[in-house]
Amino acid sequence: MDVRTDTSVAALVEDGRANRRIYADPAIFELEMRRIFGRAWLYVGHESQVPKAGDYATATLARQPVIMVRGADGAVRVLFNSCPHRGALVATGRGGHVESFRCDYHGWTFRLDGALQSIPREGDYAGTGFDRACADMRLVPRADSYRGFVFASLAADGPDLAAFLGPAAANLDNMVDRAPDGELEIAGGCFETLQRNNWKIYLENLHDGAHAMIVHQSSFGPGKAAASAAADPLTRFRAEVVAANSQNYEQMGALEVTSYARGHSDMRGFRRAASDEPYYLDYVAKLEERLGKERTEAVLGTQRHNAMFYPGMSVHPVFMQLRVIQPLAADLTRVDIWVLRMKGAPAWMHRRNVAFANTVHSPSSIVKADDLEIYTRVQRGVVAEGEGWLDQRRGTEAAGADGARSTALSEAFIRNQYRAWRDYMAAEA
Repeated sequence: MDVRTDTSVAALVEDGRANRRIYADPAIFELEMRRIFGRAWLYVGHESQVPKAGDYATATLARQPVIMVRGADGAVRVLFNSCPHRGALVATGRGGHVESFRCDYHGWTFRLDGALQSIPREGDYAGTGFDRACADMRLVPRADSYRGFVFASLAADGPDLAAFLGPAAANLDNMVDRAPDGELEIAGGCFETLQRNNWKIYLENLHDGAHAMIVHQSSFGPGKAAASAAADPLTRFRAEVVAANSQNYEQMGALEVTSYARGHSDMRGFRRAASDEPYYLDYVAKLEERLGKERTEAVLGTQRHNAMFYPGMSVHPVFMQLRVIQPLAADLTRVDIWVLRMKGAPAWMHRRNVAFANTVHSPSSIVKADDLEIYTRVQRGVVAEGEGWLDQRRGTEAAGADGARSTALSEAFIRNQYRAWRDYMAAEA
């Protein structure tokens, strides 16, 4: 099969099954980088990372280095992080503050909007045909933000950000609405993790309620014991997060999953978020001051465990977690995990959300260790019977007002991902 042709690519995925090659073939991976990650809207960063003119944060989109920067005019732009002279990175590290960008190779400088500012010994270019107007840093073709979340697309054409997000944007709305001051901010650094698996294996697990009792057997037992013995609320919270994976099939089957257009999806929460502790009651009171009691109950009553914006971003609205998925190779994926802080909320709420990240996402997490091991086993196993197929037909789905409804025991959300995969991959190059 020649994966360079659209018809051959489309034949690798059917509704309810996928060919094993899509997880391991480097040629298919390269096509995914161009046709999926090179076209979709990808998360770049949060506006809170660049509060003042000259503040910048670096990111990677489909292996392309970019810079998110706040300009002198207050606008947030996304530039390719590459000097037009000899191609070197202009900004290094996670972020910082500059008056202008300066390439450390030959000293070319650029304004905050990427426009060329100065060149050492510019007179040496006289008579060479050098065109100063073509020496600016390039803007990413499209960039936009939604309630503080900045996205960009490497494609000049396509649906705008609002259309891309569609009804799934309600998950971002819920995150912002939970903040007593109505704003979020990135607080602290992130966990940078490397996973020895194809990026699609990670996405397939996001709403999979069938694996928890099996994969996390070694962790939820001790978690239950620790939860019952814990004296302080934070330790008890951590233990309860781990113990929640012990829910049986009936309980998992009661959790609603909604699939949206373009591969997005979300799942209702199963970890207890409310608390009788004074810090939580204080938080609710602060939120009610802004929203009123009825609206506060609606916002906090929307319990989504996680939401996935296909192909490269996942959020946990209740505990303010944000994950960025970056494919590096057919069998290697980078996932960066950030925690957002709700402005105006008691400090304890942020401590709790950081504790959630440490418990679930950190390298020392006993829950994460379980998942990473099974992802690796899947990656090693898919190479067997190279032309064989993997089944995704479990569970049914029903049409809803905004999207298709299923449960955490259904693979409907996975089928939805692969319908999006097929649409991207089979589209005209």
